[in-house]
Amino acid sequence: MGIGGISIWQLLIILAIVIMLFGTKRLRTLGSDLGSAVKGFRKTMSDDNEAEKPAGNAQPDNSADDASKEK
Repeated sequence: MGIGGISIWQLLIILAIVIMLFGTKRLRTLGSDLGSAVKGFRKTMSDDNEAEKPAGNAQPDNSADDASKEK
């Protein structure tokens, strides 16, 4: 038993059929396009997260220094 009740042989047969239908060049292009889209999505999400952080709190966190001074 493989993934979700599909055996490894069934997956290999499906892979062979997909390669025969589309060809390796088209699958390679599709894979690179998908990778570029995911990379762009991640970059946009990280840019949005940085833009939402307040810019007024630019002071460094000195809580570790304060704790050592109290001892």
